[in-house]
Amino acid sequence: MTGWHNFAAQFPEKYFIFAIMDSAIIQRINTLLIDEFELDESQVSTDANLKNTLDLDSLDYIDLIALTEANFGCKIPPEDFLNIITFNDLYTYIDTHARQQATV
Repeated sequence: MTGWHNFAAQFPEKYFIFAIMDSAIIQRINTLLIDEFELDESQVSTDANLKNTLDLDSLDYIDLIALTEANFGCKIPPEDFLNIITFNDLYTYIDTHARQQATV
């Protein structure tokens, strides 16, 4: 492999998600979560455990679902939420589903 493919092959795929994903969406998600869940900005990182960082209980989960639906037009069903472990997983989920909503 030469050029970009050789360079890219050295890194796990997750490092390139941000090149594809709109950084404005990431910033907007972070701002909403920091405000809604009263977090310190330093608590939010791509690999941080979402449920532990937000200290989610069942009512907080409902707040998170309402927040994503109101701001991005996507509702996270419980079965999908089980697969959202990190902030990066949430970014990816919202970005993917928001794009799908935009094309409908």
